Amino acid sequence: MAKMNAFYAQSGGVTAVINASACGVIETARQHKDKIGKVYAGHNGIIGALREELIDTSKETPSTIAALRHTPSGAFGSCRYKLKSLEQNRAEYERLIEVFKAHNIGYFFYNGGGDSADTCLKVSQLSKTLGYPIQAIHIPKTVDNDLPFTDNCPGFGSVAKYVAVSIKEAGLDVASMCDSSTKVFILEVMGRHAGWIAAAGGLAAEQEGDSPHIILFPEIAFDKAKFLKRVDECVKKFGFCAIVASEGAQYADGSFLADSGTVDAFGHKQLGGVAPTLATMVRQELGLKYHWALADYLQRAARHIASGTDVEQAYAVGKAAVEMAVAGKSGVMPAIIRGKGKRYSWSIGEAPLDQVANVERKMPRSFISKDGFSITEEARDYLLPLIQGEDNPPYKNGLPVYARLKKVKVEKKLSTAFKV
Repeated sequence: MAKMNAFYAQSGGVTAVINASACGVIETARQHKDKIGKVYAGHNGIIGALREELIDTSKETPSTIAALRHTPSGAFGSCRYKLKSLEQNRAEYERLIEVFKAHNIGYFFYNGGGDSADTCLKVSQLSKTLGYPIQAIHIPKTVDNDLPFTDNCPGFGSVAKYVAVSIKEAGLDVASMCDSSTKVFILEVMGRHAGWIAAAGGLAAEQEGDSPHIILFPEIAFDKAKFLKRVDECVKKFGFCAIVASEGAQYADGSFLADSGTVDAFGHKQLGGVAPTLATMVRQELGLKYHWALADYLQRAARHIASGTDVEQAYAVGKAAVEMAVAGKSGVMPAIIRGKGKRYSWSIGEAPLDQVANVERKMPRSFISKDGFSITEEARDYLLPLIQGEDNPPYKNGLPVYARLKKVKVEKKLSTAFKV
């Protein structure tokens, strides 16, 4: 394959370490100058390709690119935009080819979750469907930890660490005031259908009485009476009750406790707040004083408390994606493979995109206690290695120093605009 440029883009909800993957892609591409010319980053994901809004990463210094490794959020902008099928919207694919041809792009790296894997798969098929040679590699990223084939997903280890530390510290706060004040604290975390993030909160409970006392998983049907009974028991036994609730907690019929009635750009239901819903139950049925918190963007942006393991793995999958592409591969995803043995180890493997896209991995039932309110030792053994290690960003004046990119746009070559 002749020397061609590469397109890199970020998709879906960002994380504390997605930029570490970007760093891995760009630094590794610069080491393969015989095959890869420039790396163009899509401004706001795949939308950047459709609008021909490309950022020339060659204009960034090596030190700026290196700083991406310790910078949270999506440095080039992300999006929630899912390509329809070729049959449904052929114009999108023809536009992509127009842009790729205009800018001599032969490599496509898409950094995201399950829906992003679907987009990358569709792009990888352009060679067959529309005759344009492109090597497309999906780079895994999702705090939800719900991609198949990979042992865990970059982004998850850091949010897991944030949630475990947060409920541990908040639990100590509530315990100190529960005699005369708050009796129930609820921390709502992300996780629409898979309870991996909520489960991570369970790592804080190292002995009886430690927070959290209750975890609500999407995988376990919510039983109001059973829940309130457990809250009451905890308050009477420990003086307070700390709860980690997944946003996707749902009833036995599959309806969410907090369905807002709207959907996002990927077609997912927008959830309106399970924590206040639970708090209302506690107040109305038990008459207890409560506080609740919504981790929301804080949990996925907290680079200051990122897992060292997560940072290393995020960089590694970005690096591996480029190495796979220059080796001639396409339609695949670098996957994290857990080693065997008691001591944790990992390596990078390879997964076929047609088996990754649109597949959601839920927590095994064996990871959840029989009563459905906590994690098992098996889950703890899986989760603990993923939050190990610290990788602190540099600080100045008491604040972390993050990368500031020039974001120089590539000159447009097409005369027509494309409306997204």
